[in-house]
Amino acid sequence: MTSLWCVVPAAGRGARVGGDIPKQYLSLAGRPLILHTLERLSAHPRIAGLMVVLGADDELWSGIDQLGGKPVRTTVGGAERCDSVLAGVEALPADIVGDAFVLVHDAARPCVRMADISRLIELGTAAGGGLLGAPLRDTLKRADASGHSQITEPRDERWRAFTPQMFRRAELAAALRVAAARGLKVSDEAMAMEHAGFAPLLVEGAEDNIKVTTASDFALAEFLLGKTL
Repeated sequence: MTSLWCVVPAAGRGARVGGDIPKQYLSLAGRPLILHTLERLSAHPRIAGLMVVLGADDELWSGIDQLGGKPVRTTVGGAERCDSVLAGVEALPADIVGDAFVLVHDAARPCVRMADISRLIELGTAAGGGLLGAPLRDTLKRADASGHSQITEPRDERWRAFTPQMFRRAELAAALRVAAARGLKVSDEAMAMEHAGFAPLLVEGAEDNIKVTTASDFALAEFLLGKTL
C-alpha cells in the first residue's frame, strides 16, 4: 500500500494563546505541543515522512530529523498558512510525483485518531481527495456587532473542517498558487481546491480532534492525550 508524506504548517505564532512563545512550542503534558502532533503522525503506518514548515525566525525548533524511523524534513513558510502549505508541498522530496497524494495536518491538532487518518486515506484516495470533519450538531446563531443573536441559521449540510486534508501534490500546489494570484486568503487546503473547481470528500472523524487555539484548550488536549485515541 502506498505511503504518504504529511506537510505540517508550523510557521504561525498562535496569537490567541498569548505570550512570547509560539503556541506550537508551549508545553503540553511536559513536552512541546508540536512534538505530540509529530509523534502521532509518524506512528501511522501509512505516513512515510513529515515536512514541517517553520517560520523564518524560528529559533525553537529542536532539529529533529527522524521520528519512529521516518524522516522529518523542514522548510521555511510564509506570512499566511496557505503560503506555508505551498512551501511545504513544493519542498517535498522530488520522488513524490505530482499525482501522489499528500496530507496536510495542523501542528496544533495533537489528538487526531489513527483510525480517522486511515479512513481519510482510504476514502479520500477513491474520491480524488478529501478532508476530515464533522457535521454541525449544535444550533447555529448569527450575531450582530454587539453580540446579540439575530437569527438561527440552518445547520443542514454544514460541517466543521478538521485536518488532515489530503490531495494530489500537483493539484494542491496549483490550487494554492491560483488562490494566491487572485488574492484569496484561503483558510484551509479544501477551500483552495473548491475555488479550483474540485469537490473534496468530507470524511467524518472524531470531534476530539481538537485544534489547540486558546490557553484553556491545553488542559483539554492533555486530558484527551491521556486516553486511547
